[in-house]
Amino acid sequence: MARARLLLPLPFAAAAAASASSLHLAASRLRLPAVSVARRECLFGGRVVGGVVRAPARLAKRGLCAGAEAGGSAGTVVGQEEAMEWVKKDRRRLLHVVFRVGDLDKTIKFYTECLGMKLLRKRDIPEERYTNAFLGYGPEDSHFVVELTYNYGVESYDIGTAFGHFGIAVEDVAKTVELIKAKGGTVTREPGPVKGGKSVIAFIEDPDGYKFELIERGPTPEPLCQVMLRVGDLDRAINFYEKAFGMELLRKRDNPEYKYTIAMMGYGPEDKNAVLELTYNYGVKEYDKGNAYAQIAISTDDVYKTAEAIRVNGGKITREPGPLPGINTKITACTDPDGWKTVFVDNIDFLKELEE
Repeated sequence: MARARLLLPLPFAAAAAASASSLHLAASRLRLPAVSVARRECLFGGRVVGGVVRAPARLAKRGLCAGAEAGGSAGTVVGQEEAMEWVKKDRRRLLHVVFRVGDLDKTIKFYTECLGMKLLRKRDIPEERYTNAFLGYGPEDSHFVVELTYNYGVESYDIGTAFGHFGIAVEDVAKTVELIKAKGGTVTREPGPVKGGKSVIAFIEDPDGYKFELIERGPTPEPLCQVMLRVGDLDRAINFYEKAFGMELLRKRDNPEYKYTIAMMGYGPEDKNAVLELTYNYGVKEYDKGNAYAQIAISTDDVYKTAEAIRVNGGKITREPGPLPGINTKITACTDPDGWKTVFVDNIDFLKELEE
């Protein structure tokens, strides 16, 4: 299954570092993997002249393109407007969020008994010394879920200061908190209005110290509704997620009294879709990411086009687009301007994985 390989277990850190180094070199040269000229030609409507991919005339006239020799010796640079046109048409949604835990069975028990999630599937990879568990509030082909990774023998991780929390929509925050207390869960903020707002919330922690914000809301098709990440430049982050990822800025709220600003980014309304909550704390430009939180996975119709759109909008490709070794699932991976990692997974390949 492809997604087991989207996050490398920690015991293989040395190999991962070597791989990341080579991927960084490839990205810095704006090279795409060795795919056919015809494949590169179709990315944004280019054509082949003398074995070289030429961008459409509308790009060439603006001086925004460069030829690429067959075999991928250089990437074709395309304009941001053309990239955004395609990104907005791409069928994208948040698939899952990946993070590491120290006791998989204990975490599964907490998520199912206290948070009401279902264990969707579990997969052990003994030859690579790790286990995955997928949990959520509905099937993976239609819901945003969590992918837990347990690396053999690793009992704890550093969450750092950059990761914020996950958000879960519940109909009654107070009742949910009482249930969590009865099950031995840790409540770090009692139910009450959010600072600077009216929404009723509470905060809890799971066995590994990950924070969950419980948000009082009516019935929703997507209870696992938020992933909060801290950023050093909010306007820069919003611009990147809009242009490179095709997300919408759903809302933005400044809280000068508490010295922070948030921006909700996603592919649809907050009450029906999982979203990113980007948080900027006044004057804080950098954070410690630790080694616990890993990445978010997003679906796409074409990983090659996705990678090109990310490049022209300032993102760094950390895994060149193409099929994973040994299987047919196509992915690409990148980091945003703050270093947060995202993996894009081919829509058709993802559904095929779920059928296996």
